[in-house]
Amino acid sequence: MFTSADLTAFFLTLQLAFITTLILLILGTPLAWYLARSRWRYKFILEALVALPLVLPPTVLGFYLLLLLGNNGPLGYLMQSIGAEPLAFSFTGLVIGSVFYSIPFVVQPLQDAFNNIGKRPMEAAATLGASPFDRFISVALPLARQGFLTAIVLGFAHTLGEFGVVLMIGGNIPGETKVLSIAIYEHVEALEYANAHLLSASLVLLSFLMLIAVYSINGRFKVVRL
Repeated sequence: MFTSADLTAFFLTLQLAFITTLILLILGTPLAWYLARSRWRYKFILEALVALPLVLPPTVLGFYLLLLLGNNGPLGYLMQSIGAEPLAFSFTGLVIGSVFYSIPFVVQPLQDAFNNIGKRPMEAAATLGASPFDRFISVALPLARQGFLTAIVLGFAHTLGEFGVVLMIGGNIPGETKVLSIAIYEHVEALEYANAHLLSASLVLLSFLMLIAVYSINGRFKVVRL
């Protein structure tokens, strides 16, 4: 059975995944649109920066985020100077770290979706007098809905399983930064394999169901388009 601490960690993880995914959609959509439409010759540098968390060890990213958010870091010092709570070892710090770590899982599917739209629908809307913003809202976003679904699920599911980054910048504070991956690690350290198995199986099942939903909806979407 789930302990009260496990349930707290479970709901904290869901909250972290939801907030992170929402922020990534807000920030990642214009970024993905720029990457898909820009003709800047050095665009590949920005694409490499977005993809960096895919190959960077989570502990390395977490370490540098800790330096950035810590009391002696630029953001940490700024927060201290205005009398705000420290970012390191806080839920806000976890959100910031999760956004950095999961950004490619949201931006890349959106960029691919925008690339697949092609130029013709946007040009047709332009000939009808639609402004760039209107074309983006009324043409690009509906045509990219498959990419948005994939981005939401991948971003959410990836945040659920984070360990290295959240451990480095969040530590293990119950009710504040102790997420599900940390709780599983604690159970394994204490040789409480039954509890670790229950939490791990819950994550596996949740992630599997989310992926099933994505592939099912995407499959129906392709059939309709055919």
